[in-house]
Amino acid sequence: MDLGLTDRTAFVAGASSGLGRAAALQLAREGCRVAICSRSRDRITDAAQHIRATADVPDDAVLPLECDVTEEAAVEDAIQETVDAFGGLHVLVTNAGGPPSGAATEVDLEDYRAAVELNLMSTIALSEAALPHLRAAADTDGHARLIMVTSVSAKQPIPTLALSNTARAGVQGYAKSLADDLGPEGITVNTVLPGYTRTGRLESLADDIQAETGQSYEEIEADWADQNALPRIGEPEEFAAAVAYLASAQAAYVTGVALPVDGGRSKHVL
Repeated sequence: MDLGLTDRTAFVAGASSGLGRAAALQLAREGCRVAICSRSRDRITDAAQHIRATADVPDDAVLPLECDVTEEAAVEDAIQETVDAFGGLHVLVTNAGGPPSGAATEVDLEDYRAAVELNLMSTIALSEAALPHLRAAADTDGHARLIMVTSVSAKQPIPTLALSNTARAGVQGYAKSLADDLGPEGITVNTVLPGYTRTGRLESLADDIQAETGQSYEEIEADWADQNALPRIGEPEEFAAAVAYLASAQAAYVTGVALPVDGGRSKHVL
């Protein structure tokens, strides 16, 4: 299927590794020019080289940018640099690393503030910076997509991830509000909710559990897999495929959706 992404421009935040890098790689494979950002210049440069080589695209099709998404000015500069380099913006994928693990009674106000800054406020800052360019794309090409990476914890909270449960639920509320506001302009707004997916973040969470319980990594992974209708851990490529679809021309009538990519972990009816 042709997703209609050839020569479109996408910006993917938090793309030096894990789900962000996988999403950027898939978009590049589908023909997008891709800007990617991370707080680390070295890591984002390495990611750009990996994407170019794996997707077999020219060097100038992937733009690595150093950007801390919790800094509003840096976000605005990164979005503008993308538009200057590629001539516009059609797809924004907001993404940031997850906050530390911990139960609600184990974290304090500063922890909550930091989590909200990392996951919610960064999403809002990226969206605000990108909106003028997404509006221009909607007017000229009829193709403007805003995709927010959250977590399955936003629909089904995870007891040991109180910070993520809280901040990512806020992203869901923002996304739903924004979808209503931008629908008349032809801009779609959707969220993607990954479950347990094989990334560095998952390894870090396993390390925390191992330190607390003494379980082996294999036992921890088996426990996670058993919570899913599909009893295994997800792969980044499977998550990235969902992002690419929501970014596509075919998804023009899909907005306000919270799409779990979690192997059936979420047990809610709606």
